[in-house]
Amino acid sequence: MQLTLHPFELKFRHTFTISRKSKDVQPLLVVELKQDGFSGLGETADNSYYNMTVPRLMEAINAHRALIEGHTLTTPEAFWELLYPQFKDNLFALCAIDLAAHDLYAKKLNKKLYEVWGLDISHNPMTDYTIGIDTVENMVSKLKEFPWPIYKIKLGTQDDIAIIKELRRHTDAIFRVDANCAWGVEETLRNATAFKSLGVEFIEQPMPAEDVEGMKRVYASSALPLIADESCITEADVERCKGLFHGINIKLTKCGGITPARRMIDHAKRLGMQVMTGSMNESTVGTSAVAHLLPYLDYVDMDGPLLLAEDTSDGVKIVDGRIIYADRAGTGAILK
Repeated sequence: MQLTLHPFELKFRHTFTISRKSKDVQPLLVVELKQDGFSGLGETADNSYYNMTVPRLMEAINAHRALIEGHTLTTPEAFWELLYPQFKDNLFALCAIDLAAHDLYAKKLNKKLYEVWGLDISHNPMTDYTIGIDTVENMVSKLKEFPWPIYKIKLGTQDDIAIIKELRRHTDAIFRVDANCAWGVEETLRNATAFKSLGVEFIEQPMPAEDVEGMKRVYASSALPLIADESCITEADVERCKGLFHGINIKLTKCGGITPARRMIDHAKRLGMQVMTGSMNESTVGTSAVAHLLPYLDYVDMDGPLLLAEDTSDGVKIVDGRIIYADRAGTGAILK
């Protein structure tokens, strides 16, 4: 197998702000695996919250280049199990390799990835489009600039209820709210009650992941469903989210790729929880991989390419919230 690393820095269309930080550029790393005349692509994202930078990701992958390049792919799952002991402390890097392995594997079979799994794509959920924190005037402007059936609204300000009320004046679209750990118990309960009458579907990660006792109180009384994000990073976290959240948001980058994500989906469903996958502002490489999980999901947030002013590749297209697969085997992504 031949390994090639492609680092990128892509500009956002607008400054992207959540409760923790703002950024204008998204560093990304695309991994390419070649074998038997086929090429597979995977992607992972730089993220300061998890202390992951592109140089650190490249260093981790290059440290195990001999192991990767010495492998002959049989299944992506077997490859993931081989690599996990070396990458268990850097699941972001493992994600990119795993996505590339799935793309490569499906291409060798001359099938789209969802076809490899025997999935029906006729009832796929639509993706939301994220409106980052800004002045309410700018948030309204972004909403009008990008008419969409579902919006994820980033919150974590002193005026969160007023923001949703003002945005609601300008659209009948479904709202989803993501506080990125910014609230406490009383604020979460108060906001949930207010938001229920304003067309908000659910609240994502209202409180810090470490506040387990607070989440128990919120879960018992919330007027809206609660979806875990920062509280559900890896497979072991799924069980811990039961009784704290109504569903989980799986980020491929954080959990280590498609291989563990599919197990997390199965586990959550056995526990009676809803399932979502989310974006880490990946380009079309990572987003094309997420698209093949859609038949498993209740919700999806895969708007990364829509938020970026630049892209790494061609692949899935997103039109009015609906995902259109590329007419190519694998995940459908090809570098530009």
